Amino acid sequence: MKVLIAEDDPHTRQGLAEILEAEGYRPVTAKTGPEALELFQRESPDFVCLDIMMPGASGYDVCREIRRRNAGIPIIFISAKSEELDKVVGLELGADDFIVKPFGVKEVVARIRAVTRRCLAAQPAANHFTLGDLEILPGELRARRGTTTIDLSLRDVKILQLLHANPGQALTRDAIFNACWGLEYFPNSRTLDQHIAQLRKRIERDPKSPAIIHTVHGVGYRYE
Repeated sequence: MKVLIAEDDPHTRQGLAEILEAEGYRPVTAKTGPEALELFQRESPDFVCLDIMMPGASGYDVCREIRRRNAGIPIIFISAKSEELDKVVGLELGADDFIVKPFGVKEVVARIRAVTRRCLAAQPAANHFTLGDLEILPGELRARRGTTTIDLSLRDVKILQLLHANPGQALTRDAIFNACWGLEYFPNSRTLDQHIAQLRKRIERDPKSPAIIHTVHGVGYRYE
């Protein structure tokens, strides 16, 4: 899933890109309003994150033009302009949400996942599936075990879908990277192992003795 980030501050722009990449998205970034519109036309992103104060054209102007071209694409304003009027103007222009700087990573992740669920809800429903006693709901970015609900990232879902599609097969780290990070991502075993460790903490009954994601030493991971 591709996300356009339009933000003139390089630190905020890079920070947002890193948050989105960690969640499993493909960010494309713009520094100015005109560049954002050009990238929107060329890249056809699934949703958009907009700053308000940008060179060339404001986020309000960009939002207005994007809405003219595509009435349904989700748009989130991320701005230091925190007055109620700023939020009202943004929402009246058709934005789906408004995040005030400075923001926390957890807040951004939660709001991005909420937007993603709306995007997925508009697409053909992805089939639910089970891994052991865990039910995976891809369209909701969630898993369930009994009455317990577990939030998942887009990348978590990709990993679990890959394991489910290859039961009993030892999947190499390269195969997992290619399927869940993309061919352009430079493989790093530590990145994958850390992600699996964090995923296990949320989905395994006992992360130290996993029943869903098994380690295949020297190779990668497997679901039995």
